Amino acid sequence: MDGRILGKRQNIFLLLVLLGRISGGKTLSLNGLPATGNVTENSSAYVLVHTFSVTLSPSPSEVASGYPLIINSNPLTKAFRIDPGATHTYQVVTTGDPVLDYETMPNSFDLQIYVSDTAGASDLQILTVQITDVNEPPVFRGNLANQTVMIYILEGNRTPPGVIYQIDASDPEQSQLTYSCTPVSQPFMVSQTGTISSTKEFDFERDPHLYLLNITVTDRLGLSTTRAVIVNIINTNDETPYFTTKERVYRIPEENSPGTVVANITAKDPDDDEGIISRLVYSISPPNTHFAINPFTGVIYVAMRIDRDAAPLRLHPNISLVIRVEDSPSGGQTNETEITVIIEDLNDNPPECSLYNFRLEVSETATTGTLFLDLRDHCQDIDVEPPNNEFNFTGLSGLGSNKFTLNPSGSGKIVLIGGLDFENPDNLAVEEYTLTAVVQDIAQPYYTNNIYIYIKIIPVNEFFPGFNNPSYVFNVSEITRAGSSIGKVSATDKDLPFTGITYSIVAGGGTLSYTNIFWIDPNEGNLEIIATLDYETTQKYILTVQASDAEKLATVSVTINVLEVNDEKPVCSANTYSLAIPVDLAVGTNIEGFRIECVDRDSSPRSFRYFINSGNVNNHFTFSPSAGSNISQLILASRFDYDSGLDRIWDYRLRVYITDDNLLSSSNRATALIETGTVTLSIKVIPNPTTTITTTPAITLLIRTENIYSESAWYVPFLISVGSMLLLGLLGYLSFLLAKYIRTYCPPKPKTNKRALKTTPEKKKVKKEEVWEMTRINTVFDGEATDPVTGKMYEYNSKSGARRWKDTKEPVQPGIKDPVAQEMTKINTVFNGEARDPVTGKMYEYNSKSGARRWKDTKEPVQPGIKDPVAQVISSAPANSSEGKDRMGTPSKQEAGPNGRELAAKNNMATKPSEGKAETSSQDSLKLQKLKDGAGSRGSSSPGRSPVPSPKIYPLLQPKPALKNAV
Repeated sequence: MDGRILGKRQNIFLLLVLLGRISGGKTLSLNGLPATGNVTENSSAYVLVHTFSVTLSPSPSEVASGYPLIINSNPLTKAFRIDPGATHTYQVVTTGDPVLDYETMPNSFDLQIYVSDTAGASDLQILTVQITDVNEPPVFRGNLANQTVMIYILEGNRTPPGVIYQIDASDPEQSQLTYSCTPVSQPFMVSQTGTISSTKEFDFERDPHLYLLNITVTDRLGLSTTRAVIVNIINTNDETPYFTTKERVYRIPEENSPGTVVANITAKDPDDDEGIISRLVYSISPPNTHFAINPFTGVIYVAMRIDRDAAPLRLHPNISLVIRVEDSPSGGQTNETEITVIIEDLNDNPPECSLYNFRLEVSETATTGTLFLDLRDHCQDIDVEPPNNEFNFTGLSGLGSNKFTLNPSGSGKIVLIGGLDFENPDNLAVEEYTLTAVVQDIAQPYYTNNIYIYIKIIPVNEFFPGFNNPSYVFNVSEITRAGSSIGKVSATDKDLPFTGITYSIVAGGGTLSYTNIFWIDPNEGNLEIIATLDYETTQKYILTVQASDAEKLATVSVTINVLEVNDEKPVCSANTYSLAIPVDLAVGTNIEGFRIECVDRDSSPRSFRYFINSGNVNNHFTFSPSAGSNISQLILASRFDYDSGLDRIWDYRLRVYITDDNLLSSSNRATALIETGTVTLSIKVIPNPTTTITTTPAITLLIRTENIYSESAWYVPFLISVGSMLLLGLLGYLSFLLAKYIRTYCPPKPKTNKRALKTTPEKKKVKKEEVWEMTRINTVFDGEATDPVTGKMYEYNSKSGARRWKDTKEPVQPGIKDPVAQEMTKINTVFNGEARDPVTGKMYEYNSKSGARRWKDTKEPVQPGIKDPVAQVISSAPANSSEGKDRMGTPSKQEAGPNGRELAAKNNMATKPSEGKAETSSQDSLKLQKLKDGAGSRGSSSPGRSPVPSPKIYPLLQPKPALKNAV
């Protein structure tokens, strides 16, 4: 940028000189230029550099305003300017901006001075200015550059003699510097590298507290600079504190709560007498987990739970604490003392056992007097000193206390005193006994713990398992899928209790390709296939199946016959082939002598049938023979007709199917398993040389295709219409089945009267006649049982509990007392729920599993002998009633009068739940439906009358007849 500006100014100058010469010639000149001037560095503003004058021509012209001037400098600078002097005399002086520096700036400047007069004459001369170097004093850097430095050192050996400060100074002329310190008598010295060092250790009490040092730095020509450094001596605490507490041994019991005071340690610092205010700080060194100390008062207190019975206090109950006192805030002087805290034992632990739940296994053949467990080997009291650590065992109770005892008493030794044999009819055949023993301290506060002993009786395996059949034979098709079940083997074991039998295949069932073809369910004995069967490879498998009861084994032979099925496809030697025939080939000719030869592993050659599935346009090709042989030839069936346009295809691709169903009748083909092989033939028709295939180069044919009805295709819309109707019929039938299923298994809830209530003037209420109808739901009886009293067989529903006699199909009437129910009331029943009877308002308790109920206040069971009004109505209604009576036994809607309807309504509203019976699901219960009178039969009901709430109907434990329409 500066070069471009200089170039532009030179061009302007040359133009001005040329104009001056044209106007006046050499009538104007600068006297005293060119010349050289000198000026020292660091000169201030207005320092004279050079003086020159301007000589004008005799004409009356004058120096133009603003001239002479410095139009350029090399290097470029603003450090100089021209000031006018006497007449036509001028001075070049410094501007002071920037200040000239010999070390950092150029040492020479060329100033181009230009002058012009009013007549247009001009002149240009150069003044060379030389910068003269001047020696400058050294300068401090860092903290000493502009301030006094304060240095603090500690008395005594904490600050040994040595370097305390490093001076940072420099000389602009880069000359060597020397350092000095005054006064010389001070205990400090300065090295020639500028480091200030102390020569002694200072004592605050004997030496001055402050030293003033004058640091001088001088260059080689004698110029110097001085700065002050102040050194302060810091006093330290050098007296050791001492303890005033004399006691050194303390005793405390264990288990003291945190915060309990143990001791109060005090100390004193002699430095306090010398005027130094110090604060003593107490600590335990090293820190102890059980105790802590107040750092300002010296009070020792319990920090955490102290357990005398735990290590290491169990063996070493004495705790030694080293108390340390330290000056504050300097922390320079410390002192230590040791105290001992003795922890005393308490009876604070109950007897503890490694196990509180013992599980023993005892053989059923164990003899009386056998010792099974000594509890004392597993229990201990961790208290250290007696009698705090002594205990005994008391009381053996629970199921089995008559079979086992503590012998001798309190010893903890459990001994068998009764027989355990399962086969003994005097035993209850209990597989596990539960005993409870108590371990207790003999010293106060007599801590106790319960111990539970579970003794499992192990039966002895005495019998071998036995299969139900001496051998098993199963037949399975070769196309049965893997994972399918083919049969089941079963075995029994006479040992009691029954522990289960595990089945496994120990031999047979493998081939060269598979190690195992079959798998048996180890728990159920179901045999399954886990690999593919092939009749052509193996027709029979003989397995050895083993039954095990974990100790004893039994085996049985299982024969599996593989049944043959047509599952192999015909395979032809020419699977894909390309042929070429002339267009005029004679009909009946074997095309290029081509024939296919097929084989089938599970079908005879006479079972093959050949037909062309696709690609045989205009049926030009056929196979001969078309069936009954494994070899067939491709024959031309009809000639080609390209001239009339009947044939347009020159390349045929035939898809040939070979099936193995030739020996089957047409009726059997629909159900039999048929396999199909495929052959693909590519046939190219070669035209005669005289046949002309016209082509038009560079012409594009646009073919437009339209769907136009053809009379020959009349069957297409007919089939579409028939198919649509069949589809609609199928959808309608499926919808009917779905609606029937929903109505059967998901009946709708009874509709409530949602008519809005109207506020009308009060009128006389008219009794509305209503008829209630009971609808029977068909009940599925899915189980049978024998009545333990009568010995008769009855059927029951496992969900609703409904029952009926098996021989007569008559329901077990609720009025008849059930012997089974009477016997069940004798068993202790846990009533885990409560409810309120909606009719009587009384509270009753019930068992959620068995359905048993009893009144809460009297604890009397709800007797099944109490007849239920609803049940009486149902049981008295005939199964096929069509004689004007509804299923409640009341007159039908056509015959019932007002009194009949009111009576029916009252009976239904007074219906009580069948006592002693559990409620059933909505599918198995009797549903009650309210039928209202039609408008106009016996008068309309009063407006605004509230609907009558439907009474609750409790289902009965009796079978329901088939569902029939209500009257």
